[in-house]
Amino acid sequence: MKLKKIHHIAIICSNYEKSKDFYVRILGLNPISETYREERDSYKLDLEVNDHYQIELFSFPNPPERPSYPEAAGLRHIAFEVENIEEAVHHLTEQHIEVEPIRIDTLTNKKFTFFSDPDGLPIELYEI
Repeated sequence: MKLKKIHHIAIICSNYEKSKDFYVRILGLNPISETYREERDSYKLDLEVNDHYQIELFSFPNPPERPSYPEAAGLRHIAFEVENIEEAVHHLTEQHIEVEPIRIDTLTNKKFTFFSDPDGLPIELYEI
């Protein structure tokens, strides 16, 4: 078996409209399609990241909270590449998003930082 690439990342949110606004307006991801699944009382929003990878944003009634930040077993965080981390951080802080101080990856000497989505999911920005 040979894996070719990541097809999508699925995120379950607790407040669909708030998370939709965050991922579309604040992060600038492009909506591909939005579906309401009545049998699950659930929305599914497919989001495009720079014409490539896709994020599936789901809403479900009463999802359990994330057990800890960020070292719970399972997915630790998602990371997005940016060309200029200072500009990206400035954009986020203008939107009242709290961003950790920019750090340097000791293995690659690249800049990175973290912030959280509306449900506390850790998101990393990594300067390429």
